[in-house]
Amino acid sequence: MSRFSLDMPDPGRPVSDKGPGLSGGSVPGLAGSAAFSYIAPHRMRLPVLVAVPHAGRAYPPHVLARMRDPHGAQLRLEDRLVDRLGHAIAQATGAALLVAHAPRAVLDLNRAEDDIDWDMVEGGRPEDLGLRQVAGQGGNHRARSGLGLVPRRLPGSGEIWRGRLGRTELDARIAGIHRAYHEFVGAELSRIRAGWGAALLIDLHSMPPLRAAEGEEQAPQIVLGDRFGVSCHHGLMGRALLHLEAQGCPAAQNRPYSGGYVLDRHGAPERGIHALQVEVCRATYLDRRLAEPGEGMDAMATLLGSLVRVIGAETALLGGGEAVLQAAE
Repeated sequence: MSRFSLDMPDPGRPVSDKGPGLSGGSVPGLAGSAAFSYIAPHRMRLPVLVAVPHAGRAYPPHVLARMRDPHGAQLRLEDRLVDRLGHAIAQATGAALLVAHAPRAVLDLNRAEDDIDWDMVEGGRPEDLGLRQVAGQGGNHRARSGLGLVPRRLPGSGEIWRGRLGRTELDARIAGIHRAYHEFVGAELSRIRAGWGAALLIDLHSMPPLRAAEGEEQAPQIVLGDRFGVSCHHGLMGRALLHLEAQGCPAAQNRPYSGGYVLDRHGAPERGIHALQVEVCRATYLDRRLAEPGEGMDAMATLLGSLVRVIGAETALLGGGEAVLQAAE
């Protein structure tokens, strides 16, 4: 794969493979619109891929037309403008950056392909589904709560959509968005590991403001998830928590967010591929309505950049050899 410069494109627009990065996949209903874009420096300074799966804003017109409350659903489903933090992190650290432009409302990249609520699909459950899915033993527990591969309802708001989703469109979304994105993530992590001996995926999300738990003075502003120790080396989690504590940032580990399908699929510490989910409180970088950039955007970007440098260097140490020298430069 050719390397690309780290000139940042417009955060809301996909880039062309003729420009400073690479685009891939497709959003059904938006001719020529890529599902994701990728940028990386010619020579990576850290073995880190920062991925932003839930900040996409490329809504096909027919999708907006089917929404009962387009503005409300977008505001609640999107990791609002967290891609801007991703771009700032990549610019500051030299990490690779992958940003999904397909909205979570169209397809949730942090869910498995079989996590489908078939009651929202025309024709219902296909008769040709395998026994595992028919028996309800697949990954569709999230779908039953309304937040499956294609979200159906939001707590406190009810149904998102008018009418049912066509099976042909569902298949097109899975092929053009889900498979394209995850195949790219897997290939890029393997490429980084081959060069460094180890690779780290930062799965960057945002979360609504949390309440302080009993005995806590402040609610966490960042929640780090590693699937309870499964998706990355324990030293990376420990180093990240120590760094955030030293910076005076309240943080939590795995509660209430431990990560999802992205970490399950791509985290493989035994093979030198580590995956960590980072949830950032929206109130720290957005305005009071949690809709537009706020005064804390730059400060949070700086904090996250320092975090990525620290755990990226730690990942390089796990890889050993030449990677240690590169991280130290």
